[in-house]
Amino acid sequence: MNIAVAQSGGPTCAINASLAGVFTEASRREEIDKIYGSINGIEGIINDKLVELSTIIKTNQDLELLTLTPSTVLGSCRYKLPEAEADPDIYKKITECFKKNDINIFFYIGGNDSMDTVNKLSKYFSENKIDIQVIGIPKTIDNDLMCTDHTPGFGSAAKYVAASVQEIIRDSSVYCVKSVTIVEIMGRDAGWLAASSCVLKANDENAPHLIYLPETPFSIERFLEDVKRMLGEHKAVVIAVSEGLKMIDGEYAAEEFQSGANDSFGHKYLSGIGKCLENIVRQEIGCKVRSIELNVMQRCASHIASKTDIDESFRIGEESVKYAIKGISGKMMAFRRISDRPYFSDVVPVDTSQVANQTKLFPKEWINNQGNNVNAQALDYFLPLIQGELNVLMKNGMPVHFKIPNWF
Repeated sequence: MNIAVAQSGGPTCAINASLAGVFTEASRREEIDKIYGSINGIEGIINDKLVELSTIIKTNQDLELLTLTPSTVLGSCRYKLPEAEADPDIYKKITECFKKNDINIFFYIGGNDSMDTVNKLSKYFSENKIDIQVIGIPKTIDNDLMCTDHTPGFGSAAKYVAASVQEIIRDSSVYCVKSVTIVEIMGRDAGWLAASSCVLKANDENAPHLIYLPETPFSIERFLEDVKRMLGEHKAVVIAVSEGLKMIDGEYAAEEFQSGANDSFGHKYLSGIGKCLENIVRQEIGCKVRSIELNVMQRCASHIASKTDIDESFRIGEESVKYAIKGISGKMMAFRRISDRPYFSDVVPVDTSQVANQTKLFPKEWINNQGNNVNAQALDYFLPLIQGELNVLMKNGMPVHFKIPNWF
């Protein structure tokens, strides 16, 4: 039989490692003949735009480079698959592509919305007695997928965020004047990534002095009280905030700075909370203040990727093939943590119906009573995920990335 694999959603440092894991394990299997890659996610299946991966991954060096290359080499999409009853023609196109290319298993690497696609496709094939399996492989820097201890891509993003905040601490500490630096970090509805900046405490850093997450209702008054108190204790105050901070009424804290636009899944495009809080501190406190939005740099900083993250991402790709050979469908592969010290996890399948269209929030019991920082339980959770460094291949002083023809 033949298989197909696609990548979807926002890029990460680790999504290509999962692709490499699928390719590696599938190449070992006598049951599998051709391994197809779908260009631009599920859209490549709809449009029958496939490439045989053995034509672009030709050597072990190619495979190693692919594993270490950030973003999605096959391209991505943010396509919301409709319900089969609403648009049966789309499902017919997908089925025709699979049958034309003798594809019996489809692997979809992506986040929450991608698991929705896996769930819908698997249900459609099952109800119509079509012999095609669909397997989800998780990916998101937001770490907000249900039923998995963590997600591929998160550990590397967390490591970049922490390293960046540490460098901001060094930069902001050189002057004798009082200052506040607000670092805006990705996280629409869940604060995992902003919370992960707490790992600096393991290296005896005091900052970030304050951490604000979407899981706790945000108050401007309490925020100003917190900042004034920290300015009384520290010369340079560094604050980590999630982009999706919400007020007690559920509205985004920086609503006035938002574009008002939504993506195809109905999610608001967010940014601006850092600048909003910068202006408030300037007006109400009057000290030196700046905001820094890390933005998309959090996603693909492979020069400081977590080896644990990349290794696990490769492994979950391999395990997805092993489970698929056993006949499962409609499942997402997930990490189950066995222990923190020493860190160990295994890979298990979970129903995508339990993952799709849901959000795993940062645990409230890991947030302090004041709602302005996290506790030691969070530190114990995060630290294992950022461990290890990779030997990045360099040329002319710059990292080398795996590249394929420009199909996009």
